[in-house]
Amino acid sequence: MSLQIGSVHVPENVILAPMSGVTDLPFRQQVRQFGGHLVVSEMIASDAMTRIQRHEKEVRKMHGDCTAESPLSVQLAGTEPDEMAEAARMNEARGAMIIDINMGCPAKKVTKGYAGSALMRDEKLAADIIKATVDAVSVPVTLKMRLGWDDDNRNAPTLAKIAEDLGIKMLTIHGRTRCQFYKGQADWDAISLVKEAVAIPVIGNGDVTSEEDAAELLRRSGADGVMVGRGAYGRPWFLAQVSHYLKTGEKLAAPSLEIQLKTILRHYDAMIDHHGRQGVRIARKHLSWYCNSLRNATEFRRIVNVLDDPVEVKDQIKAFYEPLVENQIKYDQQAA
Repeated sequence: MSLQIGSVHVPENVILAPMSGVTDLPFRQQVRQFGGHLVVSEMIASDAMTRIQRHEKEVRKMHGDCTAESPLSVQLAGTEPDEMAEAARMNEARGAMIIDINMGCPAKKVTKGYAGSALMRDEKLAADIIKATVDAVSVPVTLKMRLGWDDDNRNAPTLAKIAEDLGIKMLTIHGRTRCQFYKGQADWDAISLVKEAVAIPVIGNGDVTSEEDAAELLRRSGADGVMVGRGAYGRPWFLAQVSHYLKTGEKLAAPSLEIQLKTILRHYDAMIDHHGRQGVRIARKHLSWYCNSLRNATEFRRIVNVLDDPVEVKDQIKAFYEPLVENQIKYDQQAA
């Protein structure tokens, strides 16, 4: 199933969620390698973006070149309408095809400044930010939010209608309140109340870790698509698997260990290239996720988590994966 987001046509209705410290350029590239279509950048603070507007080289280093990975949605967070508008204009100029407003992040460091999901408590300020951002750019503007601040204030349907009237072209709803953070189960049924309130596309988000989860979310919410977040940890191919299942009802096998090894090495090189020496540290969580279900993964993590030389880390990746690849090849040959 495809999505029409204002003027932007997306051939699949499975979207990579914006995740701080995860959906950087190298990870988005791996998702695209396996057939992912629409991906969303890490959240960018609008005030930080406008402060470094004269340093385009640094902006590219931090967030990548939007034109090189079209279609890319760039997510912005902030509390000042004028700053959000300026940051939106800057990202449109950099080639972003969609601007996404963050009103869903539950992190205290974000909400204490009244950004992220805290904006759901101030519908007037939320509306001012939406209007300023929509008016600032010609590309579609979307909005990601939660069900509300807490169970006593589930105002997502109300804010969704306000957003639609102000020109928002798509909504993504995480099926939890801010005060739930990521605890408990996402309430997919509650997303249906937002879907009923608006005519624009609504995307459901929260707890999609299997193909069946995605199908059930869509069934219960009536949403037009699904956004995958933590379910993609260590599985950049997962979005393609979900898309295949939603279209055919059949599961697409995970890539062979041989292909996974090539993916990990490619991803590792990209992280070092993009982040420099800091990429060694950033890569550790990704390596941990990649090997999560494999034999002797604990020992592998113990070794790579104390190494600072990228070459040594790559040697350890190969030493861990190559015997597993060889065993899988032998098993497949015997089975044939």
